[in-house]
Amino acid sequence: MMDTNRVRNRQNGPKGTKFEHLPSSSSMTKNFFCAIGNLFGIQSCAQNADVAPNPFENGTNKCRLDQKIKQAAPKSGEKNVVFQTPLDQQPTDADVASKKSLILAYILWLFGGIFGLHLFYLDRDAHAFLTWSTLGGYGLGWLADVTKIPRYVRECNNDPRFLHEMMDKMRRNKKPPFSSSRFISAVMVGYLWGQLVLLAIPQDEVWGVNWNTYFHWLIPLAVALGVWVVGNIGKEQGKPWLTIAVSYITYISRWYIYDESVWLSLVMFSAAIAFDTFSKEWRRSPKKKSPLWKRAIVVACCVFLYVSLWSSYIYFNGKITDSNGEEIPVHEAIHHFFTSSWWTDFKQSLYDIYLYAQHHGWYEIWKQVIDLSDPQGEQNAYKVLGVSPTASQQEITARWRALSRENHPDKVKVPERQREAQERFMEIQQAYEILSNIKNKRGRKNKKSIQDEF
Repeated sequence: MMDTNRVRNRQNGPKGTKFEHLPSSSSMTKNFFCAIGNLFGIQSCAQNADVAPNPFENGTNKCRLDQKIKQAAPKSGEKNVVFQTPLDQQPTDADVASKKSLILAYILWLFGGIFGLHLFYLDRDAHAFLTWSTLGGYGLGWLADVTKIPRYVRECNNDPRFLHEMMDKMRRNKKPPFSSSRFISAVMVGYLWGQLVLLAIPQDEVWGVNWNTYFHWLIPLAVALGVWVVGNIGKEQGKPWLTIAVSYITYISRWYIYDESVWLSLVMFSAAIAFDTFSKEWRRSPKKKSPLWKRAIVVACCVFLYVSLWSSYIYFNGKITDSNGEEIPVHEAIHHFFTSSWWTDFKQSLYDIYLYAQHHGWYEIWKQVIDLSDPQGEQNAYKVLGVSPTASQQEITARWRALSRENHPDKVKVPERQREAQERFMEIQQAYEILSNIKNKRGRKNKKSIQDEF
C-alpha cells in the first residue's frame, strides 16, 4: 500500500498536480538546435511549442502567473504599478526579425566595446553614450560587460524566462534593491559631468561678459542629470526632480567650503543618495522602441554637447607652454597662429593652387604632386650621380664610370670604411640603372609618337 502511494505521488507530484510529460530524445535534439539558432539570432524557440514549450500556456501555470501579478500589484491606496509583459502574446514576424544575436553582441564588444557599440546594438543608448564618454567606463565597465552581455541580450529580446525572473524579483522587492556597482557608477558619472561643466566655463571675461556668474548654476544640474541617467538604465527608472532639488540645496555649501573637490563631492553624494533612496523604482513597462535614425540623432546630439564642453575648456581655459617656459592661453595661441606670416603664406599658396587648377585642370595639379613625390627615385638618382635633369645618356654613362672607378670598394684598404664604400658603390649603380631605364622608356615613347605622326 505504501509503495503504491509512492508511485502515485511520483506520477502526480505534490498536491495532486500531474506532470505533463518527460522530454523525449527528439525534443532534446530540437532544444539543442533551437539554442544554437537563438545564439546566432536565427530563430525563436517560442515559435515551436515542442522545442521550447511556453511555461505560461496551460491553465495551471496561467493561474500561477495571475496570482504573481496580483501579489505584485499594489494594495489599495498605492500607485498602480502593474508589470506589463508580452509573455502571453505570440511573437510576430517583426519580433523574430529584430531578435539580437549574442555572437554579434560579443563581436561588437570585442572590437568596439570601449565606445559602447555593443550597447547601442542592444538598444541601450544611454548606457552606450556613458561608455563612450568614459572610454569603456575607464576600462572596468568594458571588462565587466563580458559577463553581462547574455543578460542584456535576453532583456532586449524580451526573453520569457528573463521577464518571469524580473517579475518574481519585483514581487519580492517593492523597489529595486541597492546595487553598489550602479551607485558607484552614478557617483562617478555625476562627478565627471559636474567637473566638466565647471571646467568648461570661461574663467576670464569673454566679449566683456563674465560667464562664470551665470553658468556656474549649471554645475548641480549636470551632477543630478549624471546620477539620473545612470539610474534609468535597464529595468530601473526614476524621476529627476528630487535629485535636482537636492543637488541645488547642497550646492549652497560652495560658499562655505572653498575646496572645490569637497563641495563637489558633497553635491555628488547627496544627489546619488537622494535618487537611490527616494526616486528609483521598477520600470514595469517596456520602453517604446524608436527607429534607428531617431536614436542616432539623439546620441549624436549628446556627443556634440559632450565634445563642445571639452572644446570650451581647452579653448578658453587651456594653456600651453612655450620654449621659454611661459604659459600662454590656448585661445591666444590660436589667434596668433592665424595671424602669423606662416599661415598667411599657406593661405596664399592654396589660393595660387586653386587659380592654377582653374586654368590647367586638377589633373595637372595631381601630376605635379606625383612628380614632386619622386615615386621612381629619379630626382634622387640625379643627385647621387651629380648630373642635371637635362643631361644626356652619354653624360650619365661617363659620370657613372668615373664615380664607379673612384668609389670602388677594392680601393679602400681600411676595414672600417669598406662597408661604407660598398654602400656608396651600390647607390651609384642603382642610380645609374634608374636613370638609364627612364631615359630608354622616354626615348622609345618619343620615337613611337614621331612614327605615329607620319
